[in-house]
Amino acid sequence: MKKILITGCAGFIGYHLTKLYLLKKKHKVIGIDNLNNYYSKKLKLDRLKKLKNKNFIFKKIDITNYNELLKICKNYKIQQIIHMAAQAGVRHVFKSPKDYFNSNLLGFFNILEVCRNLKINELLFASTSSVYGDSKKIPFLENDNTSSPIQFYAATKKSNEVMAYSYAKMFGINSIGVRFFTVYGSWGRPDMSIFKFSKNIIENKKIEIFNNGDHLRDFTHVSDIVSAIFKLSKRLKRGSNIYNIGNNNQVRLMDLIKIIERILDKKAKKIFKPLQKGDIRQTKSSTIKLYKYIGYKSKVDINSGVREFLDWYLKYTKV
Repeated sequence: MKKILITGCAGFIGYHLTKLYLLKKKHKVIGIDNLNNYYSKKLKLDRLKKLKNKNFIFKKIDITNYNELLKICKNYKIQQIIHMAAQAGVRHVFKSPKDYFNSNLLGFFNILEVCRNLKINELLFASTSSVYGDSKKIPFLENDNTSSPIQFYAATKKSNEVMAYSYAKMFGINSIGVRFFTVYGSWGRPDMSIFKFSKNIIENKKIEIFNNGDHLRDFTHVSDIVSAIFKLSKRLKRGSNIYNIGNNNQVRLMDLIKIIERILDKKAKKIFKPLQKGDIRQTKSSTIKLYKYIGYKSKVDINSGVREFLDWYLKYTKV
């Protein structure tokens, strides 16, 4: 039974990933999370309740605490690390860049150092489509120039990719970084657009639509994300590699709102606002590289994905 550490296991993607590994029944999963207050702690605790399993052990620690991280990996004889913990979000970075430095840079350095000192040479970590900046070149390819991030969150994630590359060269730590494209689905983050729009429409509150609705996003359902990560974690090759995980489709923000309105049978009260600082106008992934490596094809279209989210949300909030 392979012993895997999943960081950020009480987070959105970390939760779904841990659940998938436990379903496969051939893994001992040690999950860690600091359970911070960036968004609802109750939501994180409710996710953890759903993960109760004889093959799952949860430890509340912060990845900035190197000694605790080292102790856990040593005690449980961890063989592979899947690193999903991070300070996420492109809005909060304008209020507190230090949160991103601590979690995304110092925290990731600690992960790499644990791998080096315990000779764990299998690492898979989360990056983001934000590294592509406000590129006009569509779709985004893994070998595009990503040296000009337009906000610090993206800069920390780009730094992770470079750090992992150097550790692969210096210490032989095999790694895969995955660039996520606007992930959504059940148990999602309250700061994400689908969650916020749905909540406000249901509660008869106004929704804020930035860039006057002229956004295009590659919305990717969380089930597609974790399925790809699971396959990639079985095929970690030598060196450091990067893959996009997206839906390979663009959806207009206004079309997304129409889908939510149609499913809820309720009209949104809209407030149109200008483009926010640090926001990216459009994203679209190329998943050719991922398809060639693991045969990846996204399975969930935006209509069924939003319905799945709303089914969960209405049940969870008992609206």
